[in-house]
Amino acid sequence: MVDLYNVGTYNAYTGFKACYINELERILEKGFPHVMLKAKPNLESRIRTLKRDWTIVYNMLCGKDNSSFGWDEHRQKVVAENVVWNSYISSKSNRSIQTL
Repeated sequence: MVDLYNVGTYNAYTGFKACYINELERILEKGFPHVMLKAKPNLESRIRTLKRDWTIVYNMLCGKDNSSFGWDEHRQKVVAENVVWNSYISSKSNRSIQTL
């Protein structure tokens, strides 16, 4: 995806143009001919997961009420005190229960 971005052909103002996924499939097929990954559903599913995970980390570090979380540059991960993690996890669990 970095290579596609650097080429610039598939860039759009808010991310990538719709056709980038097919080009990504061709690049992966060339590099890994026997893997047989397809744009739909394999790559689209993985990209949705990456976006979801990125959003979670971004909100922890840059969202409102983010003062309790930090970034450990050496270990490349989000860090916080145990009480902060427990509070975060319980608040997410409560929201999940409320949406059911």
